Parts: sequence; C-alpha cells; structure tokens
Amino acid sequence: MTMASPRTAAAPARGRSAHPGRRPGVNTKPLLAPAVVLLLIWMIVPLAMTLWFSAQRYNLLNPRVSGFAGLRNYRYLMSDPALWTAVGNTILLVGGVLVASIAIGTVMALLLDQRFPGRNLARLLAIAPFFVMPTVSALVWKNLLMHPVNGLFAWIAKLFGLPPVDWFTSWPLFSIGIIVAWQWIPFATLILLTALQSLDQEQMEAALIDGARDGQRLRYVILPHLYRPMTIVAMIETIFLLSIFAEILVTTSGGPGDQSMTLPFLIYKIALLDWDVGGASAGGVFAIILANIVAFFLVRTIAHNLER
Repeated sequence: MTMASPRTAAAPARGRSAHPGRRPGVNTKPLLAPAVVLLLIWMIVPLAMTLWFSAQRYNLLNPRVSGFAGLRNYRYLMSDPALWTAVGNTILLVGGVLVASIAIGTVMALLLDQRFPGRNLARLLAIAPFFVMPTVSALVWKNLLMHPVNGLFAWIAKLFGLPPVDWFTSWPLFSIGIIVAWQWIPFATLILLTALQSLDQEQMEAALIDGARDGQRLRYVILPHLYRPMTIVAMIETIFLLSIFAEILVTTSGGPGDQSMTLPFLIYKIALLDWDVGGASAGGVFAIILANIVAFFLVRTIAHNLER
C-alpha cells in the first residue's frame, strides 16, 4: 500500500476553500459596473457639455457668430453686477430659510412630542406642506394669501384699519423666503421629531430628579441631543435651497429689478431670455463651483459633529 506524503495530505483539495465554514468570495464589480457606468455618463456628459459651451460664442439670436471664446464668457459674467447681486440674494435666502426652518422646526417638534388629544392628526397636518409642489404653493401664497387686494393678509390688515401690504413689491425676497420656509419647516420638524423619539428618557428622569427646570433640560439635554440632526437638516436643505427656482418664477420673476434675483434664476434669464447659451453655461460652471465649496464645508462640519 502506498502512503500519501505529508505535503499531499495537508494540501486542500483543488476547488475547495481552506476554511470550510467560509463561503467563497463573489466578485461584485461586474454586477455594479452597468449602474456605475450609467451614473458616470449621466454626470459627466452634461458637465462636459456645460464646460464646452462656456468656452464658446453661442447666442441663439445670432447663430452666425460662433467659435472659441476662451474665458470671455467668464470675464463678462464676473463683470456683471447682477451676478454678485444674485449671489448675495441666494446667500440671504438660503441662510434665512435655514435659520427659520431649524428654529421653528425645533419648536414644532417639541410641541408635537407632547401628549395631547389629536396628536396624530396634528403631526399629519404639520408635515403636509412638504408634499405640496413648489409651483402650487407659490400660487396659493401669491393669489390667496399675499395678494394686496383680495389676499387673506390684506383682509386682516383692513380689519384692523391698516393699509394692505404689496408683499412682492415691497419685500420680494422676504416674501419668497416665507414661501420656501413654509415648505421646508415640515421637513425639519419631521427629522427633529424623529430624533426626539430616540432621546433616552432615563436622562430626562435623572435631570428631573436632580431638580433641573424645563429650560435647563432643554438647554443641557434636549438641544445637545438634537445637534446632529440639525446639522443633517442643514446639509440636506442647503443642497435643495441652492436651486430654488419655481417660487421665484411664479411670484416675482426676479424683480422688482433684481431684488429677488438668485443665481439659478440668473442662469435661466441669461439662457432662455437673453438666449446666450455660452454665458449661461459659464454661470452654470460658477454655480457648480459655489455649490461644491458649500458642500465641502457642510460635509466637514457634519463629519466633525459625528465624531464628537
């Protein structure tokens, strides 16, 4: 009888794993490749076309004038005072809506976290504005609430003997901010209310036993617990608020003058009202750079908060 050598006996059978309890690994890269390639095409092709058109003379009103423009579109855009007015209005609008939505959302989340009759119905009504389309909400606010003649606010002002306010003429950017904040306060309320549900009640009971008052429990227990959800709400809302367009188009069209002109609406004006595709593409590249700078600082802030 021939004896197997120790090397042959110790070697595992071909095609079998050395660890019988572990499944052989599956290479998932070929499975993910179609989705990744499609996503890259979906992202890279529009970006490449935007960069290409931003370096071209391309005006639809005068198609005969064409060719490579280099950085002329960018120089013209940077020298336009409307750009910096639009950037300032965008920062004011985004910052104001963020502060209002987080502050009012926190108060509403605290109120809806209490036990009272009809709490479930109140929660449903509180988050309902978030599901209204921006165009519809802008039309409702413009024609039913803020109209200087037939609006609800004008009727209330007349009831108290006060002159009605023409909101979109006197305070156009502030009026748009009210509409946008009305849409996004429910989102902040929903996220913060969900975070309150995960608050450890033993901490609240310990603080109550130690004699902490309501304000002290809010300051030292509840708000620190809500700090991370607030930063997440700020990041998500900022991404969407930087592209506000429908509310401005329906209500003020960027006016009066450029008082409510934001960066997305300025790009729309250059592209579809002035028919300057090259200048609008340069504005689009500027908006991409600005959005990435904002996203970079937001991600770093949130990552720092998650490590705390």
